[in-house]
Amino acid sequence: MQGTVATFDPQSRSGTLLLDDGSELAFPAEAFQASGLRLLRLGQRLSIESGPDGNVIKVQLPGIK
Repeated sequence: MQGTVATFDPQSRSGTLLLDDGSELAFPAEAFQASGLRLLRLGQRLSIESGPDGNVIKVQLPGIK
């Protein structure tokens, strides 16, 4: 699944993504930290990895594993 960064708070390191179907999905600081990224830009495309409970566990640049 992929989405576009709608909001990102560099202090809390959490934000929301606008998914391709138009819905919003929040991601926690832990999902951002798991990416290894240092910063996100509004409008940046990200791939989303979800856990078995449906919670976002990792956001990452598309094509990077």
